[in-house]
Amino acid sequence: MGVDEEKRAFIGSFTSAGGLGISVAAVDRDTGAPSVLASTDAVADPSFLAVGRTPGTGDPVLYAVSETSEGAAAAFGIADDGTPRLIGEVRSVGGGSPTHLALAAGHLLTANYGSGSVTALPVRDDGSPGPVAGVLRHEGRGPDEGRQSGPHAHQVLADPSGNWVLSVDLGTDSVRVCALDPTTGSLRLHAETALRPGTGPRHLAFHPSGGHAYVLNELEPTVTVCRWDAAGGLLEPLGETQVLPHDHDEGAGVRTYPSEVVVSHDGRFLWTANRGHDSISVLTLDETAEKLALAAAVGCGGRWPRDLTLDPTGQWLYAANEHSGNVSWFAVDAETGIPAHVGSIEVPAASCVVFA
Repeated sequence: MGVDEEKRAFIGSFTSAGGLGISVAAVDRDTGAPSVLASTDAVADPSFLAVGRTPGTGDPVLYAVSETSEGAAAAFGIADDGTPRLIGEVRSVGGGSPTHLALAAGHLLTANYGSGSVTALPVRDDGSPGPVAGVLRHEGRGPDEGRQSGPHAHQVLADPSGNWVLSVDLGTDSVRVCALDPTTGSLRLHAETALRPGTGPRHLAFHPSGGHAYVLNELEPTVTVCRWDAAGGLLEPLGETQVLPHDHDEGAGVRTYPSEVVVSHDGRFLWTANRGHDSISVLTLDETAEKLALAAAVGCGGRWPRDLTLDPTGQWLYAANEHSGNVSWFAVDAETGIPAHVGSIEVPAASCVVFA
């Protein structure tokens, strides 16, 4: 497999559960098959990753959270041999158990599940994160005493316009819209959208048109369809759709906890990863982008799919199966959106896959 036929993927995993940390994989363009080239355990429990570029030279940079009680984030350069090499310091994020991170307006943002907050760290010219510049602390709770006794920010991301930052909070059943000051890194709450109590929103994905967003709920296996007003920075819930077949059997008291939502590049399909049910659901989107219909649910190729990722071409779908310790990949049918399992590789305690 030559350089022209491969691309790079980065796989996060839980070192506390036997994972290798961050692994770099070459991905064959024709078959979708990944093969691990190198790994690093320079940070503990890098459960989520993001790819950016240095402001100075434009070189690719890999960012990782450290999902520990102390909470940290780090940046890595990628050497020619594929080895990730730490850039600058591993930075405290001023919050506990960060589960997600994203880049916006010259800052690295983390969603801190344990402390229920969002942190902004400035990105330096070499790509490394600076000290904490701003922290927005969420407030509130939900009806599930075991999971919603306080705020739990689970995801943070910029909207397609780049003017707003959204944070999805499982503990408060809401999505917050914030303004990020590109100069100071301060985060100002602009609006908060309440979702149905007890649903436990986890992750959000935008429609490619930028006018709609889909919030995947963890405590109930549903997707909340929302209209997104980028001009006003307002998220409006329209309704919910089940992501599992009505006749599914939880069996032996095993609940399903959806983990990730992905929208196809053409906006025709939406996929969710479902832990417990250990499946990938396929939902079709109508032309309005507001009506979803469950088309199929297929096996995830392992157990406990924590993450689901579509490759840049839209041909391949990758599931990071945490409990079975593997990453499985699927060929996406362009007409139906239904993924067909192709293969898997061993990745202990796999938590996410991202592409350069």
